[in-house]
Amino acid sequence: MSKIVTFGEIMLRLATPGYLRFSQADTFNATFGGGEANVAVSLANFGHEAQFVSRFPDNDIARACLASLHKHGVGTDYCIFGGERLGIYYLETGAVSRPSKVVYDRAHSSISEIKPGMIDWDKVFEGATWFHWTGITPAISQGAADVCLEAAKAANRLGITVSCDLNYRKKLWNYGKSAGEVMEALVACSDIILGNEEDAEKVFGIKPEGFDVTATGGKVDQKRFQSVCEQLMARFPRAKKVVITLRGSINANHNTWGGVLWNGTTLFESPRYDITNIVDRVGGGDSFMGGLIHGLLNFDDQAALNFAAAASCLKHTIYGDFNLVSVAEVEALMKGDGSGRVSR
Repeated sequence: MSKIVTFGEIMLRLATPGYLRFSQADTFNATFGGGEANVAVSLANFGHEAQFVSRFPDNDIARACLASLHKHGVGTDYCIFGGERLGIYYLETGAVSRPSKVVYDRAHSSISEIKPGMIDWDKVFEGATWFHWTGITPAISQGAADVCLEAAKAANRLGITVSCDLNYRKKLWNYGKSAGEVMEALVACSDIILGNEEDAEKVFGIKPEGFDVTATGGKVDQKRFQSVCEQLMARFPRAKKVVITLRGSINANHNTWGGVLWNGTTLFESPRYDITNIVDRVGGGDSFMGGLIHGLLNFDDQAALNFAAAASCLKHTIYGDFNLVSVAEVEALMKGDGSGRVSR
């Protein structure tokens, strides 16, 4: 299988038990998660050599985080150490008409103080075929943005496929630059662009006409997003494929889910999954990206998109950020086995 490198921040995740509100909780469930690390876990589960690159403090919390990644088969051979702390995010899981909430505590984290030249990207990319980054990383700090661009340019120079997830996070862009001005150069280095139904608008002002994500009632016209894909590809001519994930939110526990892929000539549509009784939707987009990378390395465009959608559908049934499913489980759902019957 392929060596795939991801770069970004992983955090300690502190979630209220069940559906408790922050004001009700006197304990928190502690796990780890972060966009690029979540993708790496998916790819390791699918049999690839997944290497997650980041900067960690030299303390016991960081070592526990690294152990969690190792447990799931993710390599951390090129991680560096320095700084004082691992970032934290707090999660309150919503129910029915009450949405989930995330509170970040990641200021002055180790990776936020990273600088160009700290990582030897030529060494990192030896034997690699793919590099993945998300819009979360350049939102952390100017240093993180600069290192992400350093990595993307090195990957371009070495002929390595680069994918990005636009992943707009309004709460993170607070160091004096807008997402659009920072992301322009980064996305220009990317061969595969992924975003959700809002990312392209929030980052680049690109949107489908007449679409309101809050008023879909769970029904999303997938073909409407071909124009978004075309506009992104026109703006970033290096891109060979643009993919949009489409979530229809009926309520916090019941979503529809699917996506489209535009390869410059054809729009492919995935099946639409009706996901009721969601266990955990955090990491849904990351699980889609992990499935998409695996799919594009192994299948044609339609099958790759279908694999990504099915993998992500399964993630909604799994607690935590990581999508702990196998290729066989994803393929079983693709073939129509969504009954949930006990496997004996």
